[in-house]
Amino acid sequence: MLTRRALLSRPTLAAACAAAGSLATAGYATAFEPHRVQVRHYRLCPPRWPAGLRLRIAVLTDFHAHPRCMGVDAITEVVARTNALEPDLTVLLGDYGSQSRGAVPFETVAGCLSGLQAKRGLYAIQGNHDWGDDRVALWRGHGPTRAERAMRAAGIVFLENAAVRLDVPAPLWLVGIESEATPGRPLAPDQLDRQRSEILAQVLRDVPADGAAILLAHEPDLFATGLDPRIVLTLSGHTHGGQVRILGWSPWIPSRYGLRYAHGHIVEGERDLIVSAGLGSHFVAGRPLRLGIPPEIVVVDLGAPDRDDTRATLTVGSPA
Repeated sequence: MLTRRALLSRPTLAAACAAAGSLATAGYATAFEPHRVQVRHYRLCPPRWPAGLRLRIAVLTDFHAHPRCMGVDAITEVVARTNALEPDLTVLLGDYGSQSRGAVPFETVAGCLSGLQAKRGLYAIQGNHDWGDDRVALWRGHGPTRAERAMRAAGIVFLENAAVRLDVPAPLWLVGIESEATPGRPLAPDQLDRQRSEILAQVLRDVPADGAAILLAHEPDLFATGLDPRIVLTLSGHTHGGQVRILGWSPWIPSRYGLRYAHGHIVEGERDLIVSAGLGSHFVAGRPLRLGIPPEIVVVDLGAPDRDDTRATLTVGSPA
């Protein structure tokens, strides 16, 4: 019988077993998990949420659309699964294109996403890669980016430092703020936070003191500034949940706060933030990579549950 001690006494065999395990993990992380789209469900009733109001929000973000991962067929399937969830509101949080050669054009992505259906509307913001993938807009130093033009042309309401009052029986607004990657923004973190807080204050100027607002912010770091008390919920993406996540740890997260805002429902000072792991993947050696944090459609049910609500409560891995 080959015992652990005997195995370890054979360095070549031990190395071969370790290599085989690594190859199997790598195969799963590049060939399977990047395509295993899950549905992740949250139910909450934040402080200051309008009494008696129930709202279901579908959150889609970080498509990084490429034929190898989140191609046209995959996006079309995500649209169908999202519509089957019967959201009141669907929001798109940016990063629509891929940085790899052969990416799905923004216009094609926008055309697919225009098929999303929600009773109270479909809204979009842009992410850092929507700037980074548009050299013309970067050279020009201002928008609109190609992603923004594509979304607007497809009939999708685009929120860039703007607020809209939602068509619900309560004083509720939806706010979209620009990406941290917008040209001309300060590089120093404290200056960037201060500037974005000033922008948000301007955007909220028409929201009354007793009103409530949902903030769409591609990067979650703004949440650390405390935010205006009228912001009852912040929805973000950007981090991909770390894209590789082992026992809650990720080797790299694109946030100044590391794991603090990496993924999931975060509550700080009675304020709520939900960070989606997104749908697409960055490529490593030309292949999409995810491990321990599969792509996801996020569903947020807001307000106190009602016994008459017949819509299914979906959890991770549930079919639409």
